[in-house]
Amino acid sequence: MPGLEARGIVVSLGGRVVLDGVDVDVPPGHVTGLLGPSGSGKSTLLRACIRLVDVDRGMIALDGEDVEILDARVLRRRVGLVAQTPVMLPGTVADNLRYGVEDLTEDALVAALDDAGLTADFADRVADDLSGGERARVALARALTREPRLLLLDEPTSALDHVAAEHIGATLRRLAEGGLGICLATHDLAFADRWLDRKVRIG
Repeated sequence: MPGLEARGIVVSLGGRVVLDGVDVDVPPGHVTGLLGPSGSGKSTLLRACIRLVDVDRGMIALDGEDVEILDARVLRRRVGLVAQTPVMLPGTVADNLRYGVEDLTEDALVAALDDAGLTADFADRVADDLSGGERARVALARALTREPRLLLLDEPTSALDHVAAEHIGATLRRLAEGGLGICLATHDLAFADRWLDRKVRIG
């Protein structure tokens, strides 16, 4: 499986060219990082991968299929995006994980929590009461309940202390070793040096 392939990506926002001919490969089983300063287009590229941002030129393919011809709902189940500031939905952590996945079994819910480094008792916690690090892990678990082929994360350690960031890094490494393709945008060079397999500089 080729994973994600982006070729010659050009994106303009507000009359400004944000991405100009960017090439990126995100193979399964690896943690790939997009590195660059703020405003270099890292987040824009992640959003373009699931068609939340229009591409002016270039092509993005998932497992050899052009994402432009995939149904948007199918695409967003195959590719999970964890935003920089995760939004918690009303209710419990379990409610958040079941949102949009009504047939989620208890075993699958617990497995997603475990994959994100959380214990099963988090399922009954009120999502709005969680710390920043806990919210980040719940957002990761929520993305994993869709059983994505590819996981995208936007600055996953930006609001975390060192211990929480290391936990996220170890979790991503473990998921990649299980065959998942992972791409994250970060400006945390220490985190990148410790946990990334591949680095792509943007901007």
